[in-house]
This record gives sequence, C-alpha cells and structure tokens, in this order.
Amino acid sequence: MDSLWNELTTNEFLSPIWLSIKVAVIAGIIVILTGTIVGRILARKRFRGKAVLETILMLPLVLPPTVVGFFLIVIFGRQSVVGRMIEWVFQQPVIFTWVAAVIASVVVAFPLMYQSAKSGFQGIDQGIEEAARVDGAKEWKLFFLISIPLASKALISGSILSVARALGEFGATLMFAGNIPGETQTIPTAIYIAIDSGNMQMAWMWLLAIVIISFVMLWSVQRK
Repeated sequence: MDSLWNELTTNEFLSPIWLSIKVAVIAGIIVILTGTIVGRILARKRFRGKAVLETILMLPLVLPPTVVGFFLIVIFGRQSVVGRMIEWVFQQPVIFTWVAAVIASVVVAFPLMYQSAKSGFQGIDQGIEEAARVDGAKEWKLFFLISIPLASKALISGSILSVARALGEFGATLMFAGNIPGETQTIPTAIYIAIDSGNMQMAWMWLLAIVIISFVMLWSVQRK
C-alpha cells in the first residue's frame, strides 16, 4: 500500500495529470468563448457558402487525429509563414510545446461546442428576441441577458463535453506537441508510452485517473 501511495505522489505520475488538466481548462475556455460566439452568429445567419463553412468547422470531428495533427504541423510548423511569425514574436517555435497541445485540443473540441451552441440558440423562440429588440435592447444585451440564459442548458452541456474531449485528445497532440515528459506529456500520451514500454502499473493508474475525471464531467452533463 505504501508503495502504491509513493507511486501516486511521484512527479512522474502527477505531471501528465496536471498538464492534461491545464491544457483542457485553457483549451476549454477558448473553445467555449469562440464556439458560443460562432454558434450564435451562424444559428440565425443565412448567406452563400454557409454550408461549406460549417462543414469545415465540423471536419475535425470526423477526420483522423493524425490528419488534424499533420495540418497543424503544416500551418504552425517552422517552415510556414504563421510558424515563422510566432517564432519571431516569442523567440521559440510553437511546435513541441504545451501550447501546441492546447491548439490541438482547441481544434478537435471546437466542433462539439459549436454544434451545441448553435442548437441551443436555434431552439430559442425568435419572438422573444424580437420583442427585446422592439423594447430597445442592444444586441450585446440581447446576447448576454436573453440568448445565453435561454440556451444555457445546451451551452453547459457543450462546454463540459468540449473540455472532456480536450482532456482525452491523443493523436493530434502526439504529432503536434510530442511526448516530452514534464513539458508536453499528457495522460493519453503517457498511457501510450507506458503500455509500449511494458509499465502496466503506471498505465493502469493513469487510465483510472482519466476515467474518473471524464466520468465526473459526463455524469454532470447527464444530471442537467
């Protein structure tokens, strides 16, 4: 029992957990903000090319993670314009850093938040919003005081599912951020390496950790 406790309190075990939570929380905040705004805009707007735009936004949900990781390397790699600009500004490349893990998580989690937000806003009775406009409500007041509260159930569900998806991201993160212990190693990549190296005890402990965290988040969605 003491041996197990010692394993659970080592930096080797805790580091991927804390990094995964850090990445999931930061990615979640970004995804919740952007997904809510884009979902609100596209829920009502009708314009040419909307179907194409929405298809592009939803693509990471169905593309293999390795394909997503490849595109991220192409876009943010050291040979790309974006990658060189980032390196010039921050004096280091974004690839193989924990920021890369955040970007990968944002890309794969965004479709879940966007779809939930869009569905939530589409479910609002337009008459309520129009009545608020007639009464002189500004668009920002309408958004924060009427639209968001009325769509809150969908937004909360989308937020939790997005954070859970970001927490479990593996393929794109492994390609784009790598698996550097203490720097970019998240729980999914740590489990992969542990199994590959035959360290089944650590693999099981990380597995239980991510299952418990994910279960709690998904359970909270079911209770809504």
